Amino acid sequence: MAYQALYRKFRPDEFDEVKGQDHIVTTLRNQIKAGRISHAYLFCGTRGTGKTTVAKILAKAVNCLHPVEGSPCNECESCKKINQRTSLNVIEIDAASNTGVANVREIIDELQYSPAEGKYKVYIIDEVHMLSAGAFNALLKTLEEPPSYVIFILATTEPHRIPITIHSRCQRYDFRRITLDTIADRLRDLAGREQVEIEEKALRYVARTADGSMRDALSLLDRCIAFYLGEKLTYDKVLEVLGAVDTVVYSKMFRFIMEENVQECIRLIDEMMEQGRDISQFVSELIWYFRGLMLLNASEQGGELLDVSAEQLEQMKTEAARTDVDELVYMIRVLSELYNHLRYASEKRVMVEITIVRLCRPQMKSQNDMETLNARVRAIERKLEQGIPVAVSLPAGADGAVPVSSPCAPDSGVKEQKKQLPKAIPEDIKMAISRWNEILQAFGAPGKLMLEYAKKLVSEEGALVLQFINENDEAYFKRNDGMQLMNLKTVVENIIGREISIETRVVEEREDRQTEDIMQIINYEGVEIQD
Repeated sequence: MAYQALYRKFRPDEFDEVKGQDHIVTTLRNQIKAGRISHAYLFCGTRGTGKTTVAKILAKAVNCLHPVEGSPCNECESCKKINQRTSLNVIEIDAASNTGVANVREIIDELQYSPAEGKYKVYIIDEVHMLSAGAFNALLKTLEEPPSYVIFILATTEPHRIPITIHSRCQRYDFRRITLDTIADRLRDLAGREQVEIEEKALRYVARTADGSMRDALSLLDRCIAFYLGEKLTYDKVLEVLGAVDTVVYSKMFRFIMEENVQECIRLIDEMMEQGRDISQFVSELIWYFRGLMLLNASEQGGELLDVSAEQLEQMKTEAARTDVDELVYMIRVLSELYNHLRYASEKRVMVEITIVRLCRPQMKSQNDMETLNARVRAIERKLEQGIPVAVSLPAGADGAVPVSSPCAPDSGVKEQKKQLPKAIPEDIKMAISRWNEILQAFGAPGKLMLEYAKKLVSEEGALVLQFINENDEAYFKRNDGMQLMNLKTVVENIIGREISIETRVVEEREDRQTEDIMQIINYEGVEIQD
């Protein structure tokens, strides 16, 4: 017999085997025992939480000849046929492959025929949100008043895409993410049945990586068993198979960021890449590590919310004491933005390195938001506490002011001079620059990140020029006859209420360093731009 994946081999056959969805299982069993079965159900929830499995068990239970406490017996002829997928009473439909009106009309035509055997014909429509608008409309009337012997079970991971008219005709059940402890208990049980020896730490790591999905957990465990067939699964072996990183690396990364040690941060990333680790997973795990530090810093009971060893908890408490909640929130937000952009990036490693350097050097961030300013102030305070002189750079004005290095800059007697906007910059560009952060938010990913690192200049004709050093970034705005550049132009015009001309160009990094972004010489923090 061909090998079966663990998630198929150990798929629950009755309600008692379903883990983590007691609120749904209990309700369905009570309905079956009381004979109060609905004509339509809507099962919602993330992948791997048991929607299709519970739908199949429900289909068996309503047709079972000898149900036990509302659960199928799995011994009668009806249950055996459904288990063997030979029953004509249970029809599974993949809406992702059958999206049109014609597919729904085929279902409607079949409804006029009562089941040849058993009580109910059960239609399980998976990924129902993939149906077209026309298909939903064709299904509406039938879904509201189907024949007495028909039950619809609709399953979806995206309930917000289901029309409200469909929602109102179904009993909705939301499947929750399965807890780490529940997944770990299930994995421990199945590993014992498969005679696989696995460390508790490794088992819990697999459970945590599954992120609430039992199916994902079993698939990950399957991969680890296959790679180390016949061997004991240790924590290090699981990390190797899953391309993950030990928590020691996240601890080191945090300490190096706090010390503003860019060299060691980049070296850690280099080591991780050499070992073949997944860069996106690294960022995700780093976010969760910082989240743990934030909880420890924000509450004395924060440790109760973390699934870590006592030794690691003490280490994290020591690290959390080195900073405050605001700084950790800032780091998490920056890393979360990075994680969202990685899926579109061609050079993921470069993006990660840029973001880590930004965390080490808050002054590099171009956006004048309060979070960044607070991060810069905290970095200066740490240096002053350690007795390290802090360089305060004052922009050169008409009097030729130069940077001053002093731990007590306010007493230096040199007043900061605001850079004045050159007369040649048009008014519409000044307005666009003053609301640039708002424009970035409206434009959205993935173009937002490219614009953050583009320098903004003014052409001789008075157009706003976006200067890139990466050809791929400019190509993004020029492809499809400049569709994205036109979209950006529309966003800018909607925000500032004026037409504006926007151009793009690519230069070498050396030339880019020789030009100054006009955003750096415009003072727009709560005051009107001056000519």
